[in-house]
Amino acid sequence: MDLNLQELNATEFPVPAELENNIAITSLSQLYNWGRRNSMWPMLFGLACCAIEMIATASSRFDFSRFGFEVMRATPRQADLMIVSGTVTKKMVVPIVRLYNQMPEPKYVLAMGACASGGGPFKEGYNVVSGMDKYLPVDVYVPGCPPTPQALLYGMIALQRKIDGQSIANGDDVPWYGAGSAEPTPVPVLGPDIIDPRQMDMIRRQAERAAQELVTLGLRELPAAMQMVPAKAAASAAAPAETAPVDGDALAFVLPAGGTPWTEAEDIREKRRLRALARKAVRASRRASTEEE
Repeated sequence: MDLNLQELNATEFPVPAELENNIAITSLSQLYNWGRRNSMWPMLFGLACCAIEMIATASSRFDFSRFGFEVMRATPRQADLMIVSGTVTKKMVVPIVRLYNQMPEPKYVLAMGACASGGGPFKEGYNVVSGMDKYLPVDVYVPGCPPTPQALLYGMIALQRKIDGQSIANGDDVPWYGAGSAEPTPVPVLGPDIIDPRQMDMIRRQAERAAQELVTLGLRELPAAMQMVPAKAAASAAAPAETAPVDGDALAFVLPAGGTPWTEAEDIREKRRLRALARKAVRASRRASTEEE
């Protein structure tokens, strides 16, 4: 893209007419942003059907290299634009955030299509993330299912206009213009459900509050068929280890405080196992006492 010197000369400092084609007066931010906006390298990866439209946009018919996006890079260390093209599942959001952290600053995110923007037709699905902006700072949203190559080009041009408005002098404008490097985005934890590490403290407090409100274990009465079991079978089922006194700590279910998410998950599983054994021991003792009566 050619540089229009007449646009750069529209400043408070007058330039003689005979020198307007040879001299340009501008700010460092405008010059820096002009260089970045016209040399952006998108990262080469696709998720679903929107990736086909992204490939068409890069092909010879539309050719987004005309607008300064040039070539796609297959490594995040050489890319500064992530185009999230397609449905983001809870399994794929983990490597997506990891790839974003590997991209050098400055870097931008473009959510392409309804699925990446808000979940799309799979918003109520159990395995789909309802919007990439829940985990990454999205700069531009391109609607459509899937959006056409023309719509993607319009979104990329809108990103260029956004870059034009950024200022190096203002450290609060964007994170990479401040002092030092920005903190990496926490990688989500994939377990029974997707968990954002930034919400671990809130989840822990809610679980502790629920555990404190848990007064009883909610034991149910045995069915009539179970009460008709012969005494011999009930005595053999109630092992000595099961009829032992129940430890009060085993009945308590309180999430551990502190630690990393994976160690906390191991502690939670251990607590659940002890709690299940305690319930089993209580039921066995109740069966034994019923048969004795």
